[in-house]
This record gives sequence, structure tokens and C-alpha cells, in this order.
Amino acid sequence: MGQDGLLIGYARCSTDEQDLQAQRDGLIRLGVPADRIYMDHGRTGSNRDRPGLREAMAAVRDGDTLVVTKLDRLARSVKDAAELVEELTESGARLSIAGSIHDPADPVGKLLFNVLSMVAEFERDLIRARTREGMAVARARGRLKGRQPKLSQAQQRQVIRLMDEGEQTPTEIGELFGVSRQTVYRLVAKAREGHAA
Repeated sequence: MGQDGLLIGYARCSTDEQDLQAQRDGLIRLGVPADRIYMDHGRTGSNRDRPGLREAMAAVRDGDTLVVTKLDRLARSVKDAAELVEELTESGARLSIAGSIHDPADPVGKLLFNVLSMVAEFERDLIRARTREGMAVARARGRLKGRQPKLSQAQQRQVIRLMDEGEQTPTEIGELFGVSRQTVYRLVAKAREGHAA
């Protein structure tokens, strides 16, 4: 990837450490130096309060390129993506998505970027709709009685991701997975302790 200035990388994941490492490796393959990669762990794409993103945006100067492996790592809505690109454009920087440079001055590049933004937002809306459907089924069956089922690692990650996104209450998430609200809080607390260690 040719560029005049520096390559600045940004990676984000909601809960899975493995995904963050894969993004970091991907950014390094795209030519981003390891010491210029900024990361947010345990942060959803809809949350603009991301320290790693703030640092990455502050590090980008005129002629530099902000590099992400996928657009949904940077933003999860068309509006958010457009605002970030506008901020980059105003600073004279460019955006590279998996090695492909987004040029806001090029009509085709602008169209492709907008399509990618809409796809990322659509995927997020689909996940939200599926979650609501699952909660409706759980409510229709009534609460589970007796001993609460243990959750698999994948289910625990899903509970934590849903809590991070903030679209459902702990009670609703507990109903979806057949566990108590207290179990949801315990899982989140345990995950945060693990990240703080």
C-alpha cells in the first residue's frame, strides 16, 4: 500500500481477545508498525467513547492513513462512519479498509464506502432483531424452574457482548439465556476482573 505519510492502525473488539490479536496481525501485514496500532477491547462499535479510537484519530496527521481491517471495527452505523471519515478528510488523512484506500473525492470510492457502511449497520440491526426474537421465545416458554443451566464459553461471551452494547436490560438478557440477572452481573464482573489483571 503506497502512502506519503505514516500508517496508523486501529483495532476493536467487544469481548474476544482472539479477534483483537487477529486484527492486530492483519494490520501488521498491511504495513502498520506494531507501535502505531491503537486498540479498544471490550468496547462496542456503537460506543463512540473509545479511548483507543480517540488516540488513533489524534495521532493521524496530514498525509497519514488510518488503517482498519474491516469497516465495522471502526464504526457500526452509516452516520458514525461518515463523521469519522469527515474528521479524517478535514485533517488531510485517508482511510484504508483492509488495504483499499477510501478516497472521498472519488465518486466510486464514496459510493463503495457508503455501501460498506450500510452493510455494517444492517448486520448490527439483524443481530439486534435476532436477539429480540430469541427473547420473545424465551418469554413465551416462561422462566426456567429449578437449577439454572450453566452457560458455555460462547454463551458467556454473548451475554457480555449484549451487556456492552446496552440494547437490552440485564433481566432481558438473563431471560434469553435462562439465567438470573445476578448471573449476568457476575459474568460481566468476572470478565472485567480478567481484563484488569
